[in-house]
Amino acid sequence: METPLHYQPLNGMTLRRIAAERIHHGHNGRFLNPLGERRRRANLGRVLYWKLFHENPFEPHLAEQPVVPVRIDWRAVKKHDGVSVTFLKHASVLIKDGERHMIVDPVFDDSLFWFIKDFTPLDFDLAEMPRVDDILITHGHYDHLSRPALARFDRDTHVISPLGYDGFFNSLGMQRRHPLDWFDSYADDRRRITFLPCNHWTMRNPITGPNRSLWGAYVVETAGGKTIYISGDTAFFDGFDQIGRQFDIDLAIFNLGAYEPRWFMAPSHMNPEETVTAFKQLGARQLMAIHWGTYRLGDEPVHFPPLQLRSVMAREGLLDRLVEVRHGQTVHLT
Repeated sequence: METPLHYQPLNGMTLRRIAAERIHHGHNGRFLNPLGERRRRANLGRVLYWKLFHENPFEPHLAEQPVVPVRIDWRAVKKHDGVSVTFLKHASVLIKDGERHMIVDPVFDDSLFWFIKDFTPLDFDLAEMPRVDDILITHGHYDHLSRPALARFDRDTHVISPLGYDGFFNSLGMQRRHPLDWFDSYADDRRRITFLPCNHWTMRNPITGPNRSLWGAYVVETAGGKTIYISGDTAFFDGFDQIGRQFDIDLAIFNLGAYEPRWFMAPSHMNPEETVTAFKQLGARQLMAIHWGTYRLGDEPVHFPPLQLRSVMAREGLLDRLVEVRHGQTVHLT
């Protein structure tokens, strides 16, 4: 029996055409996901079944989940003149591009919600972190768009986000913004940041419902000459090769976590096998995985994703292209 697809095949349609024809804009103030499977309306029932009746096969390993305080030598980060990526926690990375600093999906909180444990508490003073020039937001789920984290930044910090978050940022007094649609770019005289499609969705209020705002990935073409792809949360889809043909990507940063059980998570998040397939189709030189280790949002223990990814990369003969990074570590690209 063939495994059912958890995405809509493009069948010759290009991502650029989807964006140009605004197919993802939908109707009645909601965005559509033309890359994903048609979402079931009974999602609440599926969530309840998963949480109340599904047996977690990883249960024996949950007690092994480590608490890893995040410590960062910010002096070394600031001293480096080239391009670097520092893994903070969850899906938060700080990209240093010469004198400029960009942070993606900042989350600093000790707990996402009161019932979700934080396995990577910050063990440094946030005042030690370099001044952030640009905040990049991939989508509006609470583990990526954190009001307490964003409230820590200066009100005049530049924000790059998908469409549909004006009210959220207005409420924080953050007026320096560039909202982007798919394939829109923000550029200064030295670097370019392009917002790209991915196979996901978003919601902040279950009463107003999903997809009132957009979601996506980024490509950062740095002043230092390196190009970085940031997947955001995404399920697999068959457009990674198109992105790879448009951009010469040095480092692909994929979100890898909350992918089990597959019957529930596959329409929203890639597993290690799919991540490696996407990486190969993207044609990037190196692969780095984040979105693991902080919150257990799926069945798998928080420390399993990098272990399973390493196994798949080794099996595919790609281990030399895997950037194995832990929370608090910095990867220097130049």
